Amino acid sequence: MAVKPSLLIVEDDLALAELIVWHCEAEGYVVRQTADGEEALLMVAEQMPDAIILDWMIKHVPGIEVLRQLRRDKATAHVPVIMLTARGEEEDRIRGLKTGADDYMTKPFSPRELLARVEAVLRRSRPVTGGQTLVAGDLELDPVAHRVTRGGVAIPLGPTEFRMLVHFLERPGRVQSREQLLDAVWGMDSDIELRTVDVHIRRLRKAINLPGTTDLIRTVRSAGYALGG
Repeated sequence: MAVKPSLLIVEDDLALAELIVWHCEAEGYVVRQTADGEEALLMVAEQMPDAIILDWMIKHVPGIEVLRQLRRDKATAHVPVIMLTARGEEEDRIRGLKTGADDYMTKPFSPRELLARVEAVLRRSRPVTGGQTLVAGDLELDPVAHRVTRGGVAIPLGPTEFRMLVHFLERPGRVQSREQLLDAVWGMDSDIELRTVDVHIRRLRKAINLPGTTDLIRTVRSAGYALGG
């Protein structure tokens, strides 16, 4: 029997949290819930969820700081996170995505849409290469161990950058437009803006281009980006 995906809901509005939990459990997810950012970090350390739905305004440790700490830790850097918040301003959205959120939903929201987005981030977080190690020069990516190295040096990547790197490595030297990257990494139904692609390209470039190494990502004006070639 397949193991059901587990979710951690971090939401301090009790009524809303109960609604989310009910819908997620109805879809077969194993759900844990807390209203406290500090407790959320402890719960993640105790039992790694498959995905996290994270409110921005929560007790003790704000959601954005919880996200930042998750992304800094190699053990949790790959866990998909959907930020769910009343903060709908563009600057807040960009800040959340830059910090490492895989998706960002503003309140009020549709539970059906939230479930669709949970399914999407879980699908994108699964290895898509059948376990085969992908290589480009001295850069190696192991999709099963979720491990990236360059010249033998381990490189921690967030889930979005990891998926983006997989996409590039599966298409060595081929130029990928922002639209293609958006579709591949975030999904066709995503409302993520095109310029968000540039933000994550910068994050990926900074991570994999270690001091003294060549820049593996090539920018092609008016076309997009390519890995090597």
